[in-house]
Amino acid sequence: MKKLSSHLVVVLMAFSLLLAGCQTGTKSNDTNENGDKLKVVTTIAQIGEPLAAIGEDMIEVTSLMGPGVDPHLHQATTGDITKLDQSDVIFYSGLHLEANMLKAFEEMSKSKPVVAIGESIPEDQLLKDETGAIDPHIWFDIELWKTALGTAVEQIIELVPEHKAKLTENMEQYFLKLDELQQESKAKLVEIPQEQRILVTAHDAFGYFGAANDLQVVGLQGLSTEDEIGLSDINDTIALLMEHQVPAVFIESSINPDSINAVIEGAKKNGLEVKLGGELFSDAMGAAGTDEGTYIGMYTHNVKTITEGLLGKGE
Repeated sequence: MKKLSSHLVVVLMAFSLLLAGCQTGTKSNDTNENGDKLKVVTTIAQIGEPLAAIGEDMIEVTSLMGPGVDPHLHQATTGDITKLDQSDVIFYSGLHLEANMLKAFEEMSKSKPVVAIGESIPEDQLLKDETGAIDPHIWFDIELWKTALGTAVEQIIELVPEHKAKLTENMEQYFLKLDELQQESKAKLVEIPQEQRILVTAHDAFGYFGAANDLQVVGLQGLSTEDEIGLSDINDTIALLMEHQVPAVFIESSINPDSINAVIEGAKKNGLEVKLGGELFSDAMGAAGTDEGTYIGMYTHNVKTITEGLLGKGE
């Protein structure tokens, strides 16, 4: 706790200095090199990339968390604070995903719209763990993510109503692509035999994906990567793999692979050769400019990797 408090003090001091600069004659958010282009800042790229596709040249989108960044653990840096301060609107997922940034969001909300798009989803559509904690990984349910993205687009339209018609059209076209993605994904995943439809990953990020695609999901950690992994978690997972003869388990791009490797080794000692099915994108997407750096490309990659892995075609 002492380390966290010190970090927050530094960030809040930086934030105070930025506010002071704004009040003493520095450039306002309305005057930037992009003229009247709305400046949008998001936390995760799962929000930012779709909004950039929908907004085209009407908005400028910056995502704070790039490839490999874990939003559960990420704390606002002074660079983040600068980007947040210079924005016109801020979107984050919410549902306790970016828990360490809530102080910064609270301060920013005093001067501009700050929207937790995931919290626009009705609570009865959200998954919860055995303790009652809400699963924040809603982008793995395409229908729920359409609702969340729609909330963001509505807010953007409020700020730039002159672009309402084009933004609405773009959103509808993008959502049609998501509908196609959903249909193609279900058709691909149905190839996996029922007895092998068990998805084992480093942490419990794929609950919505599993519910939407009839897969049993096992995460060694809980909903947050702050949760600890016990020996019993690993042993229980190995027993499940042995019982169902699951051919593969998966690492995640933003999570340490040690726990998954321990499962593979443990299964091997018990006589079951479990392959590493490949790397999945969970809390972070791929690098900008790659297919996996887009929401559709990331989801497509995961579907292909999971299908091939559970069919015994993994690495």
